[in-house]
Amino acid sequence: MPDSPVPAEPASLLALQAHPAAPGPGGLSIRAGVQIVDGAAEPGWWLHYLVEGLVGTLAVPVPQTPGPADGLWRHTCFEAFVQDGDGPGYREFNFSPSGQWAVYRFAAERERVADDTPPAIGPSIEVQTTTDALQLRAWIPRALLPAAPGRVGLTAVLETTGGPLSYWALRHPHADRPDFHHPAGRSLAPA
Repeated sequence: MPDSPVPAEPASLLALQAHPAAPGPGGLSIRAGVQIVDGAAEPGWWLHYLVEGLVGTLAVPVPQTPGPADGLWRHTCFEAFVQDGDGPGYREFNFSPSGQWAVYRFAAERERVADDTPPAIGPSIEVQTTTDALQLRAWIPRALLPAAPGRVGLTAVLETTGGPLSYWALRHPHADRPDFHHPAGRSLAPA
């Protein structure tokens, strides 16, 4: 975790929209935001995700030892896709309420960098739950971000108990299927 205190939430959280082909149950809403921390002993980004409503219907992964894990998107998971400058490269970050995470580097859309391996030190995740809200905050140290971070796609996959997955994003580039990797999904310019 950074030396700076955890902010309660960024100034504004933006609403994520469920994909119409996989909307999941009603009664849930998700908002997300990015808060850039510069000038601190450890610069980086705080990502905030807030699920409100019928959170008791969610299948939330149980706590695990924090560390890298693949396939987190198969269950409730919060994600960020950060473009590398104006180019085709980007990073994918997955944050599970279990405390596990994944960081992937891509040279272009769905084209993983050949020598991509999990970093030695990854993001940190904090989760708070109440009867009507689930909040996940993830700290990404600056060293894990692209050299010149560009536009960002904030996304989430929600699994409900006994139900299908639903896919949430600031922007869905395809009407027929969820696709978080499409460049048009990276619509947020963090300030």
